Amino acid sequence: MSAAHGPRLLAVSDLHVRHQENREITDALSPGHPGDWLIVAGDVDERVDSVVGTLAALAGRFATVLWVPGNHELWSRAKHADGAAESLRGVARYGELVRRCREVGVLTPEDAYPVWDGPGGPAVVAPLFVPYDYSFLPAGTSTPDDGLAAAYAAGVVCTDEHLMYPDPHPTRQAWSADRVARTAARLDALDPGLPTVLVNHWPLVREPCDVLRHPEFALWCGTTATADWHRRYRASAVVHGHLHIPRTVVVDGVPFVEASLGYPREWRRHSERVGGYFPDLLPRTVLPAS
Repeated sequence: MSAAHGPRLLAVSDLHVRHQENREITDALSPGHPGDWLIVAGDVDERVDSVVGTLAALAGRFATVLWVPGNHELWSRAKHADGAAESLRGVARYGELVRRCREVGVLTPEDAYPVWDGPGGPAVVAPLFVPYDYSFLPAGTSTPDDGLAAAYAAGVVCTDEHLMYPDPHPTRQAWSADRVARTAARLDALDPGLPTVLVNHWPLVREPCDVLRHPEFALWCGTTATADWHRRYRASAVVHGHLHIPRTVVVDGVPFVEASLGYPREWRRHSERVGGYFPDLLPRTVLPAS
């Protein structure tokens, strides 16, 4: 990427830096222009110190770094409970990540949404935290309970069921509903004259999930409550991760950019498909649109 092209709004997600190869790829991410911004759409790592350290290093290279949490950042493992931060669960864990990100100058869903004034702008870049609520139902099911029963019967169960706690909310659905309400209120208050770039770890619409190898996994991939947000909030683009299927899906004329790296075994397969070393395609350019 040449600096002569001007600054760009860039995105990555699902870096999973606990894998050494992914750590090396992440360490090599660098701007092509001093004004480049970088969106990090979740799943940096599972340990708070590693998440914040990785983001701090990126913030030292890019003009602005924005982060949204993925499910892996919100996992709480007993074996990792070797410090106060690692023992936190649910809302408290998310709050600690926000606090630590602010200390290293990384923007979070709790901060004022910045305006990208570079090529392709102006546009409000809105990092969101809206998790799933089991409403992306498998075919033949009509309720979340039915969908979960079908997923368990098929042997397709997300690790979140064991490690992602909604405390103090009674359920993950309740946490999702709370985040939907809080986030919609903020987005409703935006300048209606400006387009947006919406960023969430989980897809805001169902369509990117249509190619999942195990369709039952869609239960853990989003909420139907955000299905119209790309239209309602004037999105120029939507950025997400989570699926580990890096591609762009256009819905209602809006590009939904999945910026995932994913696990080494996955990006090696992508590399073979595109005829080159897949991580060289990261970070993805969001604005200006190609």
